[in-house]
Amino acid sequence: MITDMINMGRLRETAIGLSPASLLGRINSNLHGAAHAMAVSVAFILLSASSAYASGKVASVSEVVIDAADSTTLFARDADVIRAPASLTKMMTLFLVFDALDDNVLGLDDLLPVSRHAANQQPSRLGLKPGQALKVRAAIRAVAVNSANDVAVVLAERLGRSEKAFAVQMTRKARQLGMRRTKFANATGLTDPENRTTAHDIGLLSLALIRRHAHYYPYFNTRSIRWNDRVLPNHNHLLGRVPGLDGIKTGYTADAGYNLAASARRKGKRVIAVVMGERSAAKRDVRVSNLLENGFVSKPTHSRIQPKTKPTNVQKSIH
Repeated sequence: MITDMINMGRLRETAIGLSPASLLGRINSNLHGAAHAMAVSVAFILLSASSAYASGKVASVSEVVIDAADSTTLFARDADVIRAPASLTKMMTLFLVFDALDDNVLGLDDLLPVSRHAANQQPSRLGLKPGQALKVRAAIRAVAVNSANDVAVVLAERLGRSEKAFAVQMTRKARQLGMRRTKFANATGLTDPENRTTAHDIGLLSLALIRRHAHYYPYFNTRSIRWNDRVLPNHNHLLGRVPGLDGIKTGYTADAGYNLAASARRKGKRVIAVVMGERSAAKRDVRVSNLLENGFVSKPTHSRIQPKTKPTNVQKSIH
């Protein structure tokens, strides 16, 4: 009977130990209509919680999954818990850079001088020296791909004259985007007690980047960059491994844990998943992968994301 198949106890036992594809395959082959939708919703919750259930521990991770087409939240847990953003901060740094490009305040071939403050940033970094200069297009790639802290500060100082002043601009933009629980203290996400955000707010920022700056969004899909004699891979390990995944940003500090905002597009549908506070990069990547897989088959449970602009198609070219 359908009622028996949706029984929470039995479905929980089935979910643990199965991959998302295996469990959803069983549901797809046995249930239809309203029963199918209900079973998928239940399985979605159980798959996301399966590792915590198996260990007997309550997950300390914040997560949210969003349908980018209509901004509905497909799943959320502890999405409004205040957390350290780590390098997810650089999503806002780049958002303001893209704003400046659109407003002709910056040009992609403009040269950016490197200050001593920028050169002294902690890793990840390119290892810039005071007095060096790099083009804006190279700076964007270094931040989006390698999460270079020295380069993020170079951009901040160009647009805000100082990193501190730029952080004020970042927080102001966050409010404009509806990110009510976010405050930025620097352009990098390096540990500072004033740096704070939520998974919900990072979901809003992800949507805004994709919608308002679609032309620049493919920077986040760059697999690697070359700097001097080094090839620097993208910190997002899911690129090329999860079908349709095309960005956007990872983050880690000791206080933040392992963070990832990711987006994938399949058959015209785009899903965004944000995970914050995982204990390892591997666990974070598995969790985000599962959330995205479930996001493509799940019905919304509630709506909480309220962006101010309509979606646009993401373009595939970068100038």
